[in-house]
Amino acid sequence: TINNSRDYIFNELVSGHYDAVCFSCYIWNIRQTAELASDLKKAAPRCRILFGGPEGSYDAEAFLEEHPYVDFLIAGEGEISFEKWCRAFNGDGSYSQVPGLFFRDAAGIFAGPAQEAAAFASIPFPYSSFPCEADKVIYYESARGCPFSCSYCLSSIDKKLRFRDINLVKKELQFFLDHKVPQVKFVDRTFNCKHDHAMAIWQYIKDHDNGITNFHFEISADLIRENELELMSTMRPGLIQLEIGVQSTNDATITEIHRTMQLDRLKAVVRSIQEKENIHEHLDLIAGLPYEGYETFARSFDEIYALKPNQLQLGFLKVLKGSYMYEHATEYGLIYRSRPPYEVLKTNWLKFGEILRIRQVEEMLEVYYNSGQYATAIRLLETQYASAFAMFAELGTFYEEHGYFGMGHSRMRRAEILLEFAKERKPGLLPVLGEGLVYDLYERENLGSRPSWAADANEWKQIARRYGKKGKQSHIERFFYRFSGHRQDTASLPERLEEPVYVRFDYTGRDPLDHQARHEYLEPSGE
Repeated sequence: TINNSRDYIFNELVSGHYDAVCFSCYIWNIRQTAELASDLKKAAPRCRILFGGPEGSYDAEAFLEEHPYVDFLIAGEGEISFEKWCRAFNGDGSYSQVPGLFFRDAAGIFAGPAQEAAAFASIPFPYSSFPCEADKVIYYESARGCPFSCSYCLSSIDKKLRFRDINLVKKELQFFLDHKVPQVKFVDRTFNCKHDHAMAIWQYIKDHDNGITNFHFEISADLIRENELELMSTMRPGLIQLEIGVQSTNDATITEIHRTMQLDRLKAVVRSIQEKENIHEHLDLIAGLPYEGYETFARSFDEIYALKPNQLQLGFLKVLKGSYMYEHATEYGLIYRSRPPYEVLKTNWLKFGEILRIRQVEEMLEVYYNSGQYATAIRLLETQYASAFAMFAELGTFYEEHGYFGMGHSRMRRAEILLEFAKERKPGLLPVLGEGLVYDLYERENLGSRPSWAADANEWKQIARRYGKKGKQSHIERFFYRFSGHRQDTASLPERLEEPVYVRFDYTGRDPLDHQARHEYLEPSGE
């Protein structure tokens, strides 16, 4: 895997004296894989090298010409073609009859017959002989292809939408449940595009919930029906999580990228899901799309941020080979990285500098919002800004001015930087922000060392002794502000209390969605 060192992988492959080595190639591993394969061919010239996956599937002949150390390439789906290639490699059949296979012969590069979509039920379940260790995230598909035509996505090319037989799906999901896999991520591009298929799967995992396994789905929120929402509302907190692609709220952009979306319906669905507080949801935006300038992207950001998802994932357009966006790159003025993941650097609507500023926003969003570690502090900071995008942008500028980007910071140091930011930009916020950060830090964990700006805990040690429980499994903290909890909005700053309040953080009763400690306000008397 990419977590292994390059030298370790290379040594293992060379010392194995293999007849052939086969690689699946994606934007996240193609550079490392190509370098590894090149070195492998030098060290073991008789070893045959096969590539497959999306990075080699577009213009396969050109790919082989650019990578002379690759002997074979399977373009498109691999299951059936790979089996046939294995048989041909062992002398049973001819390479020329393997669908989707490109290879070199004496006359040059030869292409096998075109592939036909395999019957989904004939594709074997890959995990029956694969150890499902307790720390594994398992990827699973119950459908292949996509009904939509989003111009930035390779899935839009494949219109052969196929669904795995639902009885087979249930059997395979039960395998994961029996093995108590922590998370199963469905890679279906739009899981709920077929209503009865989605309902059957959601009903099954609800009825057979093992109390451990979490299931992740990418859905189109505006396609969700009321009976689906009703079923979701009855699920165990943490049983499923939803990833909802928004990409942009700019009408011109949505039209140009050939995306179908009813924004009002999407918002209504997200709010309905959030009411039950039992499902972790991610909303996605993409920077660099056509007709999306800096100002319109900021509006898209603010509009989706206002929904307060558990996570707001801000990505950047990747100009993937073979996609509609790739074919129209000149028309849109797309300047993008020449190496994977081919991320956009400039468009007709976004300058280089604006892309860089959005990247700073993305990093600040990840650190202070998506991490869930500073929820109270960020809500307090929001009261000082009309735009959440502007807030994160100003925070990013502060990081840049002080040289804080490109450095590793602890959780405590991130909190200190936020106080430095407030002292310089919003000094009136300091008293409540300081306590809000103490609240955030203890909500996450019982700290080994106390924040330098926090009050001396000895001032309420008698209360801590009386109301504390389970040793390090709880912590009691004094506040002069009453905070509303990490799920609730703060429309305005809380007023300072005349008498302090005390909060007990219970680390044995964590929230199943974000794993924050449960908290309760105490009412000590006679102290």
